Amino acid sequence: MRHRKSGRKLGRSSAHRSALLRNLVTALLEHERIETTDSKAKELRRVADRMITLGKRGDLHARRQALAVVRSREVTGKLFGPLAERYRTRPGGYTRILKLRTRMGDAAPISLIELVDRDVAPAPEPEKKAAKPTKAPKKPASEKKAEKPAAPRRKKAAAG
Repeated sequence: MRHRKSGRKLGRSSAHRSALLRNLVTALLEHERIETTDSKAKELRRVADRMITLGKRGDLHARRQALAVVRSREVTGKLFGPLAERYRTRPGGYTRILKLRTRMGDAAPISLIELVDRDVAPAPEPEKKAAKPTKAPKKPASEKKAEKPAAPRRKKAAAG
């Protein structure tokens, strides 16, 4: 029985699992939304919410703790800058998981995990297609031949 054993093993060794979660949380904080399997997304949510809470704390010890997990200094700067300001008044629940589909190869359930309250740029309006220019009328076959005489075909020399 698995009583009082939290977390998912994800079919990996502990080192592989921690490396996977570090890569996923770095990608999530950088892009603010990623697609992954349901179980990875549920496990990632725990780590990502903890990192944003560290970013809200903002002191040197929190920054060093975040740098131990997040793999990029640029992403850590984003975590302690704009993301910390965005979630300053939010008490928790910084991520959202949306079920998308099942993957074709192995039928694994795929989810989208994203940061809530993210700035979504409005989608550009699709430009209306201009009316197609009318085509020139087709020329009769007799005029086509008169315009361009056919080049004579060469016969291949027989190997001798």
